Amino acid sequence: MRIAVTGATGSLGGHVVDSLLNKGVAASDIVAIVRNEEKAADLKARGIALGVATFEDEAALTAALEGVDRLVFISGSEVGQRVAQHTNVINAAKAAGVTFIAYTSLLNLGTSKLALAPEHIATEKLLAESGIDHALLRNGWYWENYESSIGAAKATGKVFGAAEGARVSAAARKDYAEAAAVVITSDNQAGKVYELAGAPALTYPEIAAGIGEVIGSEAEYVNLSVEEYQNALEQAGVPAEFAALLAGMDPIIAEGALYSDSTDLQDLIGRPSTSIVEALSS
Repeated sequence: MRIAVTGATGSLGGHVVDSLLNKGVAASDIVAIVRNEEKAADLKARGIALGVATFEDEAALTAALEGVDRLVFISGSEVGQRVAQHTNVINAAKAAGVTFIAYTSLLNLGTSKLALAPEHIATEKLLAESGIDHALLRNGWYWENYESSIGAAKATGKVFGAAEGARVSAAARKDYAEAAAVVITSDNQAGKVYELAGAPALTYPEIAAGIGEVIGSEAEYVNLSVEEYQNALEQAGVPAEFAALLAGMDPIIAEGALYSDSTDLQDLIGRPSTSIVEALSS
């Protein structure tokens, strides 16, 4: 069985490759789909085949997926361009004869008001219409998304946000990657929908406390307006467009968009999900 992973040089994709190897999948049975061959030199050195293709190039994607049985389809990172990109991936998988896809979607997608949701909804629809057997891995938030708060916490003793009252069921990227590896190497997964949430869910003051533990000094959560939080993100070095996206999501997160009591993640990986302290300390 030959398994491909898109975005294999990215943070999540790299963890998926590691998880597959840890599960005993031979390196020669893994295809890393990458944009830049030079950035994948370490993967190639480990005996993993490379398929060089961008999400914009359907023909290159088809060639890269030739001979692949199953695909871990990690959603693209370019918000606003993903429907067209994901269409190319799905069309290429169909043309290449891929028989099963595990797609990384978004937690609570059926009710989510997050700005990230529409492209995932469109992709899930494309998969349903493709005729390819597939499973949906609706990933929750990554604890690593709070790495950008560490600098401010060190400098000011404060963690800023605009999501007072939120509970966030996050986990580490390696947890979601391990779940993806379990699903892609297991049989009878077609049609499965996994709501992947970390536990326990944390409030923003608890997230701040966790960051404080990571930096070794107390950190207090300070709730800001969306505009104030966007400015704080930009001052921390986050690009303006992405800062606006992140800040705009916080009030929706406060309504519960990133909370779930699902145990799908823990059930798949067979262990508790990773704590914020461990995730941000590694």
